[in-house]
Amino acid sequence: MHPLDARHTSLSRRTMLAGGLAGGVALGMPPAALATPRGPRRPGPAPEGTDAATLLRWTQDTWASMVAMTPEDTGLVSDNITGDLSTPGVYTSPTNIGGYLWSAVVARDLGLITPGEATRRIRRTLRTLQGMEHHEASGMYFNWYDPRDGSVIYSWPESGDPVVPFVSSIDASWLGAALLVVRNADRANARLAGQLFDRMRFDVFADPTFDKPYLNYGGFYLEEPTRLLDPPRTEARDLIGAGEPVWYTADHHYDTIVSETRITTYLGIIKGQVPPEAYFQAWRTFPPEWTWPEMPPVGRWETYLGVDVFEGAHDYLGHRTVPGWGGSMFEELMPNVFVPEETWAPDSWGRNHPNHVAVQAAHGLAEYGYWGFSPASHPAGGYAEWGVDALGLNPEGYFSDVERTDRVHGQPEPDYGQGVVTPHAAFLAMMHAPAQSYDNLAAIEADFDSYGPGGFYDAVNTSSGQVATRYLSLDQAMILGALGNVLGGGLLQRYFSTGAAERALRPVLAMEEFGASA
Repeated sequence: MHPLDARHTSLSRRTMLAGGLAGGVALGMPPAALATPRGPRRPGPAPEGTDAATLLRWTQDTWASMVAMTPEDTGLVSDNITGDLSTPGVYTSPTNIGGYLWSAVVARDLGLITPGEATRRIRRTLRTLQGMEHHEASGMYFNWYDPRDGSVIYSWPESGDPVVPFVSSIDASWLGAALLVVRNADRANARLAGQLFDRMRFDVFADPTFDKPYLNYGGFYLEEPTRLLDPPRTEARDLIGAGEPVWYTADHHYDTIVSETRITTYLGIIKGQVPPEAYFQAWRTFPPEWTWPEMPPVGRWETYLGVDVFEGAHDYLGHRTVPGWGGSMFEELMPNVFVPEETWAPDSWGRNHPNHVAVQAAHGLAEYGYWGFSPASHPAGGYAEWGVDALGLNPEGYFSDVERTDRVHGQPEPDYGQGVVTPHAAFLAMMHAPAQSYDNLAAIEADFDSYGPGGFYDAVNTSSGQVATRYLSLDQAMILGALGNVLGGGLLQRYFSTGAAERALRPVLAMEEFGASA
């Protein structure tokens, strides 16, 4: 788990048959089974209520930060860089690497770089990945590498603390999503990206023995992590028949649907490695008989593919919204950068995405005058989980202010303290409320010293004006992904969700109706 980033914290007994609802892609099928690789397209017009020149400037500067973070000889983007773009970090993760790959596709399609440069950059990264040490049986990469040479990190660069190689389910999945995008977007690199994607087994994370089968583990260690300073509780299992055990995170399963981790389940369904009913195992809200959550849900029970689902929602600021664990934009919308959930699932995500954005905007504007809350840097140093507490199931909350002001259901709205907004959250929201998101970002740029040579800095305290003057490659990649969809007609969604990917996943998402309403 990333020491600064709480976001990064089995062989399936069933496989999907070809065709219809179970139209997943079998292991080992050629790249063409997913989609015919495509080339770049011209960007479309800017959305109404936005300024095209400003959006392009934001895009160009954000891409500049990604270039500054990436050594030319390895193509492995660093996790972070200082605000003056002079000092990149000396560690990276599969998520960071994936973010650089999809950002290069966006930069190409929006005309920031030539197709030839994009192909060269992507090829350099893929060739480095091809030679990097990884978990052979699952095809997955470890959580931390040195971007300067691609070597596995065994001691943390900043402290010397020991690092046991860990395979994170969500980090592996963001790299997988990026490889699928490259396979379908860049003919010159389609074969190599396809080879790396084809060997990835997402069923290695799905736990069929849990009380809600096929929920994903946080990940696994290659050895019992006893030499860590605070070893987690793990259990040794051989869930993919590799002949040797790995140590799974026994107390860590991802069990909420409003989470970035649903991309792991999506990829497992697309590849035919987990059954479609796995999608319905995660909680929408916790059931109403559970008394410990801070906010009681409203909703009803429904059954999908034999799975009983409580279609709950939280009623806050005039919108019924299915909550995430922490109430952050990242949990709600990062998978949507790749999967056109609002189109494929109009009665669930088609309601929830705009509702979540509306609640974040209403909360932020009422309390601080600005909005957009998602895990990011802390303006005073380090990292923090920002969110809207009422949109989260976590009793301890992801808070929108430094003071961690807790909202208690049934009590008057509290006086919130120093709010911290995170620009990448507002960029994600631009996919659903472009004009409102644009106005919010323009105000953040105008009113604070919040913008540098790599675009918006990572976080802003709207009360004190203190700014986290650094860039995180993941947050920059989310900005570029969202802008790619806004300016490029859903370009990342188009590259990700073609062919058999759509046939396998769309019918699953389409059948559900959330408890969210307008």
